[in-house]
Amino acid sequence: MPSDSRPQAPQPEAEGLAEPMRSRWSASVYDPAHRLSDDEVTTLLHAAQWAPSAGNSQPWMFFVCRPGTANHERLVATLSRGNSGWVPRASVVFLTAAHMRTGDEPDAPAYSDYALHDVGQAAAHLTLQATAMGLLAHQFAGFDHDALAAALRVPPTHQLLTGIAIGAPGDPAEVDERTAARDHRDRVRRPLSEWVFDGAFGESRGAGVVADSGA
Repeated sequence: MPSDSRPQAPQPEAEGLAEPMRSRWSASVYDPAHRLSDDEVTTLLHAAQWAPSAGNSQPWMFFVCRPGTANHERLVATLSRGNSGWVPRASVVFLTAAHMRTGDEPDAPAYSDYALHDVGQAAAHLTLQATAMGLLAHQFAGFDHDALAAALRVPPTHQLLTGIAIGAPGDPAEVDERTAARDHRDRVRRPLSEWVFDGAFGESRGAGVVADSGA
C-alpha cells in the first residue's frame, strides 16, 4: 500500500466507509519495474466480471495493456501530454469500452440503455479490487480516443471510454516535479448538500443527511 507520508483519499467525513473504499486514491507515481502475474491480472478482471449490469447484459469490454506488448505501445502513442509521463510506468493498464449498439449503423438499436452506467460499475469494481490487493489504481481519459480505437480495431458497435492504470508505488524522485506533486494534493469532495436532494432537483429541506455541509 502507499506509504503513510502520502495522502489517502477519501479525506475526513469518510471514516465510516468500509475498506477498500476508505483507502482508495488515484496515485500517479508508479514503480516501472513492478509486474503483475497472470493470476493477479485475471483476479482484477474477475472483479469487473461480477459487477452488476442491467438484465445481466454485461456491456463491458476490457483491453489489457501490459508493458512490452503491442497494446501498450498503441496506448502510449496516443496518451495526452499530461498522462504520458506517468501512465507508461504502471504495471498494467486496462482500457474500457462499452457495447453501445446492436449494429454498425449509427441508428441501430441500443445494445443496452445503461451500457455506460454498467461499464462504470465494472471499472469501479476492478479499481476497488486493486486497492484490496495492495495496489494503486488511477482511472484516466487523457488519450486520443479515435486513434486508439482505430489501432485496437474497436467496431462501430462499441465506444472506447477510459483507462485504468494499476501498479505499485514508485519513487517520486524518478518522475518529474509535476507528477510527483499530484500525489500530495489535498483530496476533497463536494459536500452532500450540493448534489443530494430530498425534494425535486435543487430542492432540499436542509434536514438529515442533506444538511451535511462537507466542511
